[in-house]
Amino acid sequence: MHDDHKAGLVRTVQAVGILGAGGVLALGAQALAQSSSDAAVQQALAERLPKTEITAIDCEKIEGVCEVQARQNLFYIDHGARYLIIGRVYDMETKQDLTAARLLEMNPDMLIGGGGGESASPGVDMQAPAAGDATGGSIDDQIDPRALAALPQNGAVVMGRGTKTVTVFSDFRCGYCKRLHETLETLNVKVVERPISVLGTRPISEAVICSPDKRRAVNQAYDGGSITTGSECDTSGLDANEAFARRHGFNGTPVIVREDGAVVHGYRPREFLESWIQGSAS
Repeated sequence: MHDDHKAGLVRTVQAVGILGAGGVLALGAQALAQSSSDAAVQQALAERLPKTEITAIDCEKIEGVCEVQARQNLFYIDHGARYLIIGRVYDMETKQDLTAARLLEMNPDMLIGGGGGESASPGVDMQAPAAGDATGGSIDDQIDPRALAALPQNGAVVMGRGTKTVTVFSDFRCGYCKRLHETLETLNVKVVERPISVLGTRPISEAVICSPDKRRAVNQAYDGGSITTGSECDTSGLDANEAFARRHGFNGTPVIVREDGAVVHGYRPREFLESWIQGSAS
């Protein structure tokens, strides 16, 4: 090999090495900037949604917004962490529902019973089985019915009639909760609805509990409209609902509890509910 060719090769290798190092440095800087962005969003969410446990933030996946995972919940926020977005994100070029794909990836069981319809609100509606509560405990599939009965009445809205009773832990911005609410209305069953706040929905729950017509207020809340409410009232029952949910690992909504303490996590279709409420489904 001629000397000038060797020298050229050395210069080429050196140049590639410099470019490679530059590429690594650029990649490192990009990762650092992304980490800083995520950290800023994390801090802002901690201040604005203090009761929501944020488990993952991705500000790169979808241009212009950050995808935020709160355990089994998924929602979006702008990079300034001012605007919270609850809804589905569609890629119109690929014709793909990005939110549905992500939710299914997070929780393959969320679509059981056909719960993935377009009316669902994906910020909360995938709240089906989760891995455990914040303390590392497991989800309870059977609870002491006496503990459930001991919850204060001022944290519940009672609807429907029937010889059987189910208690539903729900969030008024949960699409599957709304679907379950509508399904239970068609059954001969007494429903005790106990709201819990997942994505900063506590003010909505308080408005419902303080309404002079709580049943109407529940429908107004699920429809996303204004709620006919009265003056301030005792909302300590909502605190009791949330404490109970945390204690039993109810990390998502809806959670349905039968009279005997049997628990079902997530939405289920009418046929299942008819049988399960009577105690003949598992």
